[in-house]
Amino acid sequence: MRIIFVRHAEPDYSDDSLTEKGKREALLLAERAKEWNVKDIYVSPFGRAKETAEPIVKALNIKPVTLPWLREYSYRVTNPVHGNKTVPWDFIPTQVYEDEKMISQNDWVDAGPNASNEEVKTNYPVVIKGLDELIENYGIKRVCNHYERIDGRKRNIISTVKNMKFASADDLPVDDSEPTIVIVCHFGIICLMLSRLINIPFELLTHGFILPTSSVTIVNTEERWDKEVSFRVQAMGDCTHLHAKKEPISNAGSFARLFQQ
Repeated sequence: MRIIFVRHAEPDYSDDSLTEKGKREALLLAERAKEWNVKDIYVSPFGRAKETAEPIVKALNIKPVTLPWLREYSYRVTNPVHGNKTVPWDFIPTQVYEDEKMISQNDWVDAGPNASNEEVKTNYPVVIKGLDELIENYGIKRVCNHYERIDGRKRNIISTVKNMKFASADDLPVDDSEPTIVIVCHFGIICLMLSRLINIPFELLTHGFILPTSSVTIVNTEERWDKEVSFRVQAMGDCTHLHAKKEPISNAGSFARLFQQ
C-alpha cells in the first residue's frame, strides 16, 4: 500500500483555520492531488486540517473519514529551560539529544518535560492502536516490530540490481489492487505515525526533519522477503506543488528561513 501524509496548509492558529496563503496552498495541493489514484481519505478533526482537505476531497470526489485520533499531538508540557508551556517536541535540542530516554522508541513519553503531562503518555497508545487498526483494514498487520500480510502472500526480492543494471518498473511486482490512502493532519501526529511505521524515535523525527505546511510525505510498502511488509519513505516534506506555481514555502514551524528553490 501507499500512504500519502499531508500536513495542513499554513494555519491561523487563533481560530484553527487557514490563512489566505494557506488557502492558496490547499488549492495548489488539490491541483496536484487530482492526478492521484486514491482509495480513501482520512482527516484530522481540527479545522485547519479539514479546510486543507476540502479542495482535495472535491478534486478526487471521495468522501473523507474523520478520525479523532488524528488530532494534533499537542498536549502541553512544562519546559524547565524557559518555563513556558509547549508541545511535546518543541524543545531545546540538547534536551533531546543528551537524554537517552528522549531518543528511545518508547521511553520518550516519560522523558524530560514530557513527564509533566500524563496525557502525552496515555494518548500515545491511542494513536498507535488507531494507526495499526487502520493499516490492518488494508491487509497488513503489526507483528512485534514489523508488519506482515494477513493473506500470507510471500515474495523474495534480494536486490534491485539485476545483471549490473537497476531494476526497471517492469522487473518489480505489480498489483493494481494495492491501495493508496491520503491522511490530512498535522506535523506532530505525522511524525508519531512515521515513528511507528519505520521504527525511528519520535523526538528524532520532530527535531531532525521539517514538514512545511501543505507538504506531502509519501510512504510505500515494500514486500521483499517472505510475508514481511516494511514501510519506506519515498519523499518527506515535499512541496513540488508550491514550487511549480512559485508559491513560497511557509516558514511556519521552522526556526530558520527555509530554502525556496
